[in-house]
Amino acid sequence: MLIKALCDYYDILSEEEKVLPDGYSHVKIHFLISLTPEGKIDGILDCQERKGGQTGKGKQKEKRFPRDMIMPQRTEKSGIDPNIADHRPLYIFGLNLTEEGLTPDDRTNKARKSHQAFVEANLSFTEGLDSTVIQAFRNFLQSWKPEEERENPYLFSLKKDYGKSGYAFCLSGNPDLLLHSDLQFKCKWESEYQKQQGKDLPFSQCAITGEEKAIARIHNKIKGVYGGLATGSVLIGFNNPSENSYGNEQSYNSNISEEAMKKYTEALNYLLGSSEHKIMLDEMTVVFWAMNRGEKCEDVLLQAMFGETGNRDQQDAEQTEKMLKKMMVESGELAVSKQRLAATGFIDPNVDFYMLGLKPNSSRLSVKFMFRRKFADVLWNIARFQRDLQMGTDPRLIPLWQIKKELVSPKSSNEKASPALLSQLLKSVLSGDRYPIALLETMVRRVRIDGGEEKINRIRVGVVKAWINRDSEKEELKLALDRENANQAYLCGRLFAVLEKIQQEASSNGLNRTIKDAYFASASVKPAQIFPKLIRLSQNHLKKVKYVVSYNKLMEEIIGNLNGGFPEFLRLADQGRFIVGYYQQFQDLFVKKEKEE
Repeated sequence: MLIKALCDYYDILSEEEKVLPDGYSHVKIHFLISLTPEGKIDGILDCQERKGGQTGKGKQKEKRFPRDMIMPQRTEKSGIDPNIADHRPLYIFGLNLTEEGLTPDDRTNKARKSHQAFVEANLSFTEGLDSTVIQAFRNFLQSWKPEEERENPYLFSLKKDYGKSGYAFCLSGNPDLLLHSDLQFKCKWESEYQKQQGKDLPFSQCAITGEEKAIARIHNKIKGVYGGLATGSVLIGFNNPSENSYGNEQSYNSNISEEAMKKYTEALNYLLGSSEHKIMLDEMTVVFWAMNRGEKCEDVLLQAMFGETGNRDQQDAEQTEKMLKKMMVESGELAVSKQRLAATGFIDPNVDFYMLGLKPNSSRLSVKFMFRRKFADVLWNIARFQRDLQMGTDPRLIPLWQIKKELVSPKSSNEKASPALLSQLLKSVLSGDRYPIALLETMVRRVRIDGGEEKINRIRVGVVKAWINRDSEKEELKLALDRENANQAYLCGRLFAVLEKIQQEASSNGLNRTIKDAYFASASVKPAQIFPKLIRLSQNHLKKVKYVVSYNKLMEEIIGNLNGGFPEFLRLADQGRFIVGYYQQFQDLFVKKEKEE
């Protein structure tokens, strides 16, 4: 499904001219080699784009970025393998940069061999072509002698940039007349490229298209995945004999045609290179796309799920936020949500929407999850998720990064949320399924262990409430304090909040450490062991508070609903109910106190 979806998306991108034509590659070019008609270098021109920026100390510093050029397809093979109009300095000049300077000598004689291969391949390719820039290039190939250019002033001026830069050829006095853009050069390349397609490759039925076509032996590399190799990693690869079957080697085992392979790799590289289609969840790279043209589904998802508006128009961002908040209220009516999406005029509710999670491993990319739904279903499920998280009547959109932040200790500088948990959570949100049990376990643990203001906040309690309600398949826990809720754990949480408020008022909020800091974790697990002690302590505190009768009535109301005593032990879900009960009761007492004042 994944490869087929990427191939279909490539066709959409191709119609919009957003992907490379077959036979070409994106190449980062830093410098232009200016050639005279005789093939002599009369300059190395810096073609990088310059943009202003700031250093860590606030000083202005100009940054340079290479130009992205479309050149004949680059090789990805190891060993000596020259490209037509190569961009690599070792092949072009045949010189290594060492501490002593430029030299064609090295231990394996690779520089000389690389340059020789480059000269032979390009002279053969340009045979019979007669444009001005091509003739200058041929003259360069025939006249350049690496051993005589050790002290070439133009190469020396590059210093450390020499070996790590990309190069293209142009004609002296006309930097816009590039070799690889010459019409004769391009026509010859495209003709030669088509002749090579399928040559020496076995033909078989493609597993993606079902047509008889040349099968790809090696798949192109995918770049832009966090933690992956700088040169890219393969999504499909067979490196070990144990992975082979029926005598097939390498990617002949996958039976994917050259055409389909190039389509899916190009589409995935496009997605990974676009900030509008990619987001990071700690060490996992997530890409997403809608199977249509000119739509705004990706922008809406970025705002709804990840809280990012990017370069969107402010009016569009505000319209999206209003739409989501209305969908949160109407989360029980999918049909209404579809009508609302269609009414926007820029979103097709019935378009297929895909999301993919990727992480690299030692040999290839690992697919952590793959998801497909109609976009209306996706956005409706996100609206349900946002509604699940709400605490109070004022709706707020909570992006996933804020939840991720609450899953780790605020005191830790290097702790990260579990990638497995994040991917499970993302799938649950988009599909509308139950949330993973690890989400509740982690959040309850954070509440019990952490101290300070981060211990119990709106987001943590909202996540706990969301898990419980989704698990019980009903709105068991309300947005605010529910006096009708007779759950024993919920009542214990409410009582703890009342006892803490009494202690705070008795000390005029002058305590550095309250019963929450000392007893919350143990009370949320073993109420019967802790609460009798807390109630005895509260009798001393009640003598110092202003509204003794009100607090006594509230305590009697809560204790009266307990089934003859406190529970001996609370399981994980009940510990979550305890947390929600505490938070809602404390917020209710706080609001009452403000009104009284």
